[in-house]
Amino acid sequence: MPNRVCDILDIDHPILQGGMTWVSDASLASAVSNGGGLGIIGAGAMPAALLQGEIRKTRDLTGRPFGVNLIMINPEFERQLEVVMAEAPPVVTLGAVQSTAIIPELKSRGIKVLPVVAAAAIARRAEQYGADAVIAEGTESGGHIGETTTMVLTPLISRTVDIPVIAAGGIASGGAVAAVFALGAEGVQLGTRFVVAEECTVHAAVKEKFLKAGDRATVVTARSIGYPVRTIKNKLATSYSAWEKKYMAGECTAMDVENLGLGKLREAMCEGNVRDGSIMAGQCVALVEKAQPAAEIIAEIIAEAEAVARDLPSRMVLSR
Repeated sequence: MPNRVCDILDIDHPILQGGMTWVSDASLASAVSNGGGLGIIGAGAMPAALLQGEIRKTRDLTGRPFGVNLIMINPEFERQLEVVMAEAPPVVTLGAVQSTAIIPELKSRGIKVLPVVAAAAIARRAEQYGADAVIAEGTESGGHIGETTTMVLTPLISRTVDIPVIAAGGIASGGAVAAVFALGAEGVQLGTRFVVAEECTVHAAVKEKFLKAGDRATVVTARSIGYPVRTIKNKLATSYSAWEKKYMAGECTAMDVENLGLGKLREAMCEGNVRDGSIMAGQCVALVEKAQPAAEIIAEIIAEAEAVARDLPSRMVLSR
């Protein structure tokens, strides 16, 4: 049977790798693409020249389609956009979508555009402006999150738009893939599981944290200032909690709380400071058990999903 996500993106399996800041570079993105999924460079706050270099490295490492994730509220966004328009990677995913008017501009360069959305209204508007698909990201995700769970958001957006929906948030296994497909998704995006891919260049201390994480490992910080972020619990997360109490008591500003995270993601992911850095991870980090090559992760997830689909009729007994 055809899969619209695979057809649109020209990939073998409907698995996208999340564009994680200071995590998703040319090494990881090319490995995922070579494994039959869609690797995505996380532009984050990269200077334009660095982003251009990562795009060109990825082209050297794979002949398969790949993407770039742009965060629209990032101060570097306009300069990054100039690079993307010039380099024209096959796919762009858009985070923190402030305006869908950028979609036709990207598509004019032959780029497939996939906005990351956390609400049905944004998905509907993205479709109206020509998005090729939308990534419905639930609150289980790592990093900056919305309020609605993947289990609710996926069917909600699937009923709202006619373009394909790619589910994200809390997905780390083939069983989860089968579940969101049952809810209306036609593809999935994984971030957390790919952090422990052998080709991922994050610091070894971060991978160790992921592999040892339990089911209560993550916490959401900065929710009180309207800027919620899911991370693994550490000293920085505890500091957020204390400063948020000060904010609620009127003893500091929202900017004081937000500034706690400046440079902290890079400090963790690149430098290995897992005590004071920001270790962004999804709730499914508790399900990540081993480091593997990216292609093996994809193959394992697909095999698991197919096995679940075959076995489901024998287990799905809804009456006596």
